[in-house]
Amino acid sequence: MDILVVLEDSNGKIHRLSVEAIVGAQKFASAHNLSVSALVIGMNAEALSSEAAQYNIDKVLKVTNDLVSTYSSDGYTEVIRQIIERESPKYILFGHSYQVRDYVPKLSAKLRKPFLADSVAFDISEDSAVSTKQMYSAKLLSDITPNEEPPYLISFQSATFNSDNINSGTAQIEDCDISFDASIIKTQSEEPFKEPGEDLDLSTANLIVSVGRGIGKEENIPLAKDLAETIGADLSSSRPVVDSGWLPSVHQVGSSGQSVAPKMYLALGISGAIQHVVGMKGSKNIVAINKDPDAPIFELADYGVVGDLLEILPKLTEALR
Repeated sequence: MDILVVLEDSNGKIHRLSVEAIVGAQKFASAHNLSVSALVIGMNAEALSSEAAQYNIDKVLKVTNDLVSTYSSDGYTEVIRQIIERESPKYILFGHSYQVRDYVPKLSAKLRKPFLADSVAFDISEDSAVSTKQMYSAKLLSDITPNEEPPYLISFQSATFNSDNINSGTAQIEDCDISFDASIIKTQSEEPFKEPGEDLDLSTANLIVSVGRGIGKEENIPLAKDLAETIGADLSSSRPVVDSGWLPSVHQVGSSGQSVAPKMYLALGISGAIQHVVGMKGSKNIVAINKDPDAPIFELADYGVVGDLLEILPKLTEALR
């Protein structure tokens, strides 16, 4: 085995970031004549393996051990460690999700192998790995080449690869019998990946309404919320809105917030500073509304409206209703 993609469960379906990781694996496999396998774990492994088998990969490994029917960092670490020892993949790929941030550092420590986390590009050179990471709020890119032998653990930032580019096919599903003692699991997870006080994972959102400082004041935030509710979108924001206390930090998109790649990103009163753009540049369609015709966001937007938010939002929401 050359490449192993570890897939994450998102309510019985493959997490979008995991699908993007498969796209990356397919790209590397095509360029370097490598084999690709996927690994699914947990109570929804049957559904996930059936979904993964529709993609152009060689095989899907399915683990259904009762000790990992629900997520635990200790259980997942042990399962993947055993799979790596058994199958000897050179490259283990992940989407850089909350779950991956939780358990892969532990896996890295057990294997004594580096974790090339939150990569925005990756290449294979002379049987080694080169990971590219963003630095200084994406103002610089840095290439990292580990001086270790394989395997390499690599996670990819949201929108590094486009999930629309995935190649379909027919993969073989293989049941994997993984056994370990229950004493290995020393931690218990609460409800998965909830930020304090809210359950909001913007990385999985298809539609996002995002509000910036141009909204003027906290009392105007409900205008954006009404629009989001009308079109079934999640609400996000730029950092100034969070810093002002108008929305909780879970809503923040950008270099110090979440990275998103929805089908549509509606930017309301967002100037387009690089710190925000790095978190939403992978959006399929970007619609910007801003009263400043020279706002940098218009250079990125697919559609732009120059005008006063406070006049446009109520009319737009009513028209969409």
